[in-house]
Amino acid sequence: MSRSAFVERNTSETKIRLSLNLDGSGKAEIHTGIGFFDHMLNSFARHGFFDLKAEVEGDLWVDCHHTIEDVGIVLGEAIKEAVGDKKGIRRYGSFMLPMDETLMLCAIDLSGRPYFVMDCDFTMDRVGEFDTEMVKEFFYAVSYSSAMNLHLKKIHGENNHHMIEAAFKAFAKALDEATGMDPRITDVLSTKGAL
Repeated sequence: MSRSAFVERNTSETKIRLSLNLDGSGKAEIHTGIGFFDHMLNSFARHGFFDLKAEVEGDLWVDCHHTIEDVGIVLGEAIKEAVGDKKGIRRYGSFMLPMDETLMLCAIDLSGRPYFVMDCDFTMDRVGEFDTEMVKEFFYAVSYSSAMNLHLKKIHGENNHHMIEAAFKAFAKALDEATGMDPRITDVLSTKGAL
């Protein structure tokens, strides 16, 4: 059974073609036009063992907002499609990731009920061409378009690059765990019988 998805989204602001394989090996081909964002998505794929391709044309002459938010929407849709009926998956995933002085916690529930909480303050407006306020917008978009409950919390951190990268990597590790198959789960992990 292939747990993969291809999503295409075309608007007046962005054109996005994205493919995701949950059972990959961490290969990534990312072209968003925002170097730091490419780096973050590469880290996400590598540390979650996902195969991810993204070709993005965005209105970067305006700013980075539409590009980053819309990639979040499309990635969330791809996660939702790739995970399928959720039979046999662990559903929950969490990871506490250290990166130098930073310690980031991510917890996920693939519940079918979107909710997003982020507790992480940044001290700079930008890292490269990436606005730090877009971290929240990106993960909010992923959470709601995939219908997942997603929590991100900075335990420690001073360097903005480290904090953002730790968030993407912790998210990757938690998602890998949540989407992982468990032979003890023969249906969906819910007392309701549906997710």
